Amino acid sequence: MLLIQNGRVVGFGAQEPSRRDIFINKGKIAPLSDMPKVLRDVTVLDAAGCIVAPGLVDMHVHLRDPGQTDKEDLLSGALAAAAGGVTTVACMPNTSPVIDTADSVRDIVLRAKKAVVNILPYAAVTVGQKGTVLSDFAAVKAAGACALSDDGVPVMNAAVLRRAMLEAINNGLFISSHCEDADLVKNYAVNDGAVSRRLGLPGRPAVAESLMAARDVMLAHETGSRLHIAHVSAAETVHIIRQAKALGISVTAETCPQYFTLTEEEVLRQGALARVNPPLRTEKDVEAVIEGLCDGTLDAIATDHAPHLSAEKARPLPDAPSGMVGLETSLALSLTALCHTGRMSVGTLIRLMSENPAKILGLSKGHLDVGSCADLVIFDPDEAWTVDSGRFYSKSRNTPFNGMSVKGRVKYTLVGGEIVYKETDHVI
Repeated sequence: MLLIQNGRVVGFGAQEPSRRDIFINKGKIAPLSDMPKVLRDVTVLDAAGCIVAPGLVDMHVHLRDPGQTDKEDLLSGALAAAAGGVTTVACMPNTSPVIDTADSVRDIVLRAKKAVVNILPYAAVTVGQKGTVLSDFAAVKAAGACALSDDGVPVMNAAVLRRAMLEAINNGLFISSHCEDADLVKNYAVNDGAVSRRLGLPGRPAVAESLMAARDVMLAHETGSRLHIAHVSAAETVHIIRQAKALGISVTAETCPQYFTLTEEEVLRQGALARVNPPLRTEKDVEAVIEGLCDGTLDAIATDHAPHLSAEKARPLPDAPSGMVGLETSLALSLTALCHTGRMSVGTLIRLMSENPAKILGLSKGHLDVGSCADLVIFDPDEAWTVDSGRFYSKSRNTPFNGMSVKGRVKYTLVGGEIVYKETDHVI
């Protein structure tokens, strides 16, 4: 049994933090009236100065397992998540081999039981993420797949995606779409614009994202399928999603901290550490993404946590892989960029990082009520600290945020009422 005292709680119907104690018994939040009168058998945790919130739900994570476990694996990724206040992650299927069968989904589900946080696998939309033959949606759903995605590889053939949407409806699944036109972006390293011209490199134009987002929204409208658009980075994409929602189309969308904190200029400063797909874009795009988060056009903040080896990121920009780690910095970056600037309340941020992604994934998580599972994060929203990638629990260190000053520090993470991360235990 655990009693959390003196914290400002986001939950129990309150839209913003309000002072409340929380009693946890047998992994669930219990009525305070059930607490023993003698606290001998109750662990008391003082959350003074902190916010107590539902554990974060990151619906877009790459754990590189199986096949590239030198970069990350289920267990190391789970530790990184816990350190960032994330209690549930949904891992993408672009592994080696691709997670596109019932057996491969079951393998993740089974091995994830040893992880300190909840891990849910996506299954691939198409076999081998080749964009031609659909995976067996019924089989992967029965094995435990939370959703479908060919993330990292857009489904270029509209007829294939349309069939996938219809089949997804039949199996109660949704598709998370990587919206980039492969013929327009190829393997280009940076946004098409001032920086690409300065570097003398071909760029990934923003229209490659918005074009595919418009196509996928139209297909979702025609089929009636649920569509989720991943890692939104471009102003026009935000506009398309806003219009789609106004028309009643069943579309949700996420963005990532890098898209509301950094611009393409970061590539000039940090090279391949700032290379990510879709690429960092312009101030105009950053502002549009923030507006989309604030007005509800964008439903969730995810990380697109993408670990790579230091030697890979040390290659010349055109040859280095895309992606950056994010599980251990997402909350602090979001608090710093959105809440401490006055653009957003803490309650709204928690909805974007916990309640909304949980709803999209169909999970009974992301809220705090009597009887709910005690997945929680306790954080000091005002504590200043400096990102130090050398202290990451992730196996990889590829972050452009190393050395950045941020505000908001995770103190405890609880999963099922058990403390799985305590900041005072965080040593190199």
